[in-house]
Amino acid sequence: MLTDADSTAPAVTLELIAREAGVSPSTVSRILNGTAKVSADKRLAVEQTIARFNFQPNAMARSLAKGQTYTIGVLTQFIESPFYGEALRGIEDALRRTAYSPLFVSGHWNLAEEEAKMRLLQGRRVDGVIVLTGRLGDEQLLDYAQRLPIVVTGRQLSGPRLVSVDVDDFHGAREATRHLIELGHTRIAFISGPADHPDANERLRGYRQAHVDAGLALVSELVVPADFMETGGMLAIQQLLESRQNFTAVFAANDQMAYGARLALYRRNLRVPDDISLVGYDDLPNSTYLMPPLTTVRQPVYEIGRLAAQAMLKLIAGEAAEIAAPPLELVVRESTRRVRH
Repeated sequence: MLTDADSTAPAVTLELIAREAGVSPSTVSRILNGTAKVSADKRLAVEQTIARFNFQPNAMARSLAKGQTYTIGVLTQFIESPFYGEALRGIEDALRRTAYSPLFVSGHWNLAEEEAKMRLLQGRRVDGVIVLTGRLGDEQLLDYAQRLPIVVTGRQLSGPRLVSVDVDDFHGAREATRHLIELGHTRIAFISGPADHPDANERLRGYRQAHVDAGLALVSELVVPADFMETGGMLAIQQLLESRQNFTAVFAANDQMAYGARLALYRRNLRVPDDISLVGYDDLPNSTYLMPPLTTVRQPVYEIGRLAAQAMLKLIAGEAAEIAAPPLELVVRESTRRVRH
């Protein structure tokens, strides 16, 4: 058997990897492409052989032979965002053991910029594009899918070479608000996202429905629009306090705004949860370490990114693909408590 320390060994090729692993070259190729349906033992033998020989497939040769770049475009909104960062990590992990590499670009919730980035990705001849939410219209996405495979999150849409995945933000927000109501809170402030953001609108709708379900009056002054950023959460709390509205709980439409709200409450000498209960949405990694740890709605962001990448590999291979979004989960931590009368 050859070893990677053998100085007389020939150049490491796909055929050599196949021979050493005891499989066919086509099996090695499919494993590298992420399209193989093989036993776990066979996949492990190939992966161990690749690692042993430090095999680096010739991407340019594959591209010339198959007319592919082995690159998947990913149109996110903010690469620096901890929310989108979790999805990008899921995509990277799903592609790690394949021949494909992601190419990340940001649209910054700007339609013109998203369109420009899509043209850029097409110019780079990517083999497909994963679109993480954004402002591109359904018809635009269906049009793009006529030219290359598309996987899109944050909406319900289907078509030839297009797969979508969406989560039930309405249900998640209703459950978060219901949790506060069950703790005896009747005046719950809501820090919303941008008015033209579909996720923000669904979460606001869930907040309102929980009030209707409980027979509680909706107080419009307790709903403050913000921007999904920490500074937005801070400004929203300042606005609520300056308006002298009474409230015993705050539901922020994402964790980042909840972080800002927590800081603003602290600066006004209001304790969480003794004075004000606080709920977020997303369950970002830092939410476990907030003081106190944040009650929030867990979105399976990492898993959605991973599933989106897996679906893309199937679309590129010409196979049928679909994504079943994992369910949302209310994670109760120490930032909420029963209201004091």
